[in-house]
Amino acid sequence: GPLKPEITITYIAVSAIFFNSGLSLKTEELTSALMHVKLHLFVQIFTLVFFPTAIWLFLQLLSITPINEWLLKGLQTVGCMPPPVSSAVILTKAVGGNEAAAIFNSAFGSFLVSNAVFIASALIVLFLTLGSSSSVPFTSIFSQLFMTVVVPLIIGQIVRRYIKDWLERKKPPFGAISSCVLLMIIYTTFCDTFANPNIDLDKFSLIIIVFIIFSVQMSFMFLTFLFSTRNNSGFTPADTVAIIFCSTHKSLTLGIPMLKIVFAGYEHLSLISVPLLIYHPAQILLGSLLVPTIKSWMVSRQK
Repeated sequence: GPLKPEITITYIAVSAIFFNSGLSLKTEELTSALMHVKLHLFVQIFTLVFFPTAIWLFLQLLSITPINEWLLKGLQTVGCMPPPVSSAVILTKAVGGNEAAAIFNSAFGSFLVSNAVFIASALIVLFLTLGSSSSVPFTSIFSQLFMTVVVPLIIGQIVRRYIKDWLERKKPPFGAISSCVLLMIIYTTFCDTFANPNIDLDKFSLIIIVFIIFSVQMSFMFLTFLFSTRNNSGFTPADTVAIIFCSTHKSLTLGIPMLKIVFAGYEHLSLISVPLLIYHPAQILLGSLLVPTIKSWMVSRQK
């Protein structure tokens, strides 16, 4: 189409989000975030081990129901996806949480997608479920992630050093810019998937999947909140905010391209993509609704 999403979304939009983050984030905060090993381990283990395993166990029960099997398999792909490159960061920043930790975990989680260890551990369930023999081009995925995630973030940090005073004086609307870019990403992805004339979706399965997705998100957000606020957890309220969003959110901008690469030419790719297409807007909707509540909790805890 005229928006050319294969270029504007795949490269420009994702790069713009991370350049925006690099430009708006104080370097010293990002540096300190690198040393918060315990927080990063919590997020990555929950996202890449607990999440896909729990979904797989849940799907064993759902497999005996009349729900569309391809939507269920698509739900498994959601569980195997890395943290998002944008929504978790935007929502963490909106609450006033540990934005640097959110950015670090988004970038780190994204790079694990191109790592053979992650493919072998998290996505092996997906390959077994779908019975696919597709191979994953690690080199091209890694290079694309590097160019669209790390390079823009570094460039943003470099540019910030030269215009730091101007940024602090003018305070550009970084949040609004990121939100607009994210909206464009979601819009083009929905267009691309539902433009497929062969998509066969019954209303019952779709409604049940939507309900399951919202239930999974709420349950996992509550679970991460409980784990990260225990007396011996060692996490600050700002850390808890980053953990809640980064651990439960899944990347659409990396997820859809990954599905297209891994299952290229697969007959039911459109149906497999639907749960991820629903999950991403749902996580933004739920997150946005919870921002005032989480923010008031964080402020009261900090006081």
